[in-house]
Amino acid sequence: MKPEQGNCLLQIEGSKMNSRYFGGKLKRRGKEEGGSRELARICTQGCLPFSPIPSGDRMREWWVQVGLLAVPLLAAYLHIPPPQLSPALHSWKSSGKFFTYKGLRIFYQDSVGVVGSPEIVVLLHGFPTSSYDWYKIWEGLTLRFHRVIALDFLGFGFSDKPRPHHYSIFEQASIVEALLRHLGLQSRRINLLSHDYGDTVAQELLYRFKQNRSGRLTIKSLCLSNGGIFPETHRPLLLQKLLKDGGMLSPILTRLMNFFVFSRGLTPVFGPYTRPSESELWDMWAGIRNNDGNLVIDSLLQYINQRKKFRRRWVGALASVSIPIHFIYGPLDPVNPYPEFLELYRKTLPRSTVSILDDHISHYPQLEDPMGFLNAYMGFINSF
Repeated sequence: MKPEQGNCLLQIEGSKMNSRYFGGKLKRRGKEEGGSRELARICTQGCLPFSPIPSGDRMREWWVQVGLLAVPLLAAYLHIPPPQLSPALHSWKSSGKFFTYKGLRIFYQDSVGVVGSPEIVVLLHGFPTSSYDWYKIWEGLTLRFHRVIALDFLGFGFSDKPRPHHYSIFEQASIVEALLRHLGLQSRRINLLSHDYGDTVAQELLYRFKQNRSGRLTIKSLCLSNGGIFPETHRPLLLQKLLKDGGMLSPILTRLMNFFVFSRGLTPVFGPYTRPSESELWDMWAGIRNNDGNLVIDSLLQYINQRKKFRRRWVGALASVSIPIHFIYGPLDPVNPYPEFLELYRKTLPRSTVSILDDHISHYPQLEDPMGFLNAYMGFINSF
């Protein structure tokens, strides 16, 4: 069968390699010589050789094909829905409530515990997780306190995650104050129990309490745990550094983040014998992905820069108040490493008491050693 002119592919064998030529139309010229006449003869048979495709053209063609394949795959990847809530996490959400702060929905838990006790404890969670961090010690706290309250900060867990938005420690502290006004507890004395990011929110609440401003919380005691309250001893993870200072790259990284990246990044801050199970990691990731929370992580991480900028205000608040202060410390923490952190803490806050948990406990002590954490906290609360 005669090949169709202009669509012929001529294969020429040579030294273990085929060179491809694409057919086309031959422009006839008045004076053809030797090889030109032979080329014309080939053309009449329907096959016109062109020059071989340069390697650069082949590469461009390859990249075009890759791009055409990658676009729908990337689009599908970016629209992967958040994971379904596990029964335990669904139960946590169902038992909680929401209140509105400046048009934004804030999730919180409020459990009534010991009848007749005047004691109230407010729990402030860390980054990048949520109030669910406290579930392992929740029941134990209800046996000691009349009210046990925890919230998901704006941008975390089941709370709203507006974007673009300027997330700040100051706003989070104001949300805590608004929650207690919403619950009618603004005039009650509050025990604060905090972790990581929540430590810094507690420091701002402590500063406002020290200033004795109207409408602020009356803080009875403060217990901190494994948080970077000193910028000079804080060692953020590589991914945190990239996201908080990545500029135009940060929004791309947040969109590309998935469960694998998240779990590989978070697992090293747990001790070698106390790392979360895959289902527990999925619960954490589900809280982050809720309301597209992965897209605001870079904005939330600006708290690290805020710690540096307002160090005098927040560390000064800890050093100058007279209320009981305690620190529960997992000593294997790579984010707040031993002994640098502990030495600076004891030097700066000589009046504060400290509980050091087992050597293998790391950055999430309330999850890694809930009984040890709870015992340490109860020992502090019962000491005054």
